[in-house]
Amino acid sequence: MEHQSVKFKVSGRVQGVGFRYHTAYFGLKIGVTGYAKNLWDGDVEVMVCGDDVQITKMENYLRQGPPSARVDSLSRQSVDIQHYKGFDIL
Repeated sequence: MEHQSVKFKVSGRVQGVGFRYHTAYFGLKIGVTGYAKNLWDGDVEVMVCGDDVQITKMENYLRQGPPSARVDSLSRQSVDIQHYKGFDIL
């Protein structure tokens, strides 16, 4: 399967509810690399690097988020392939 990198922007009640930590845990569980970071506007940016199946699993997870969060919208942007070690919380 082809490796790719996708940047997601998650909007809603996604800061202060453990969203980044749950996302990092899920990312490690499915074998992707990347990061999750809070943005100044209250959204969370998530970079995901993996194959098509892994990216789809992460996208489906991000649409719902952990029980403590409320996801109102999710945007997806393909980016040049990035290389990360692990899944970081920034």
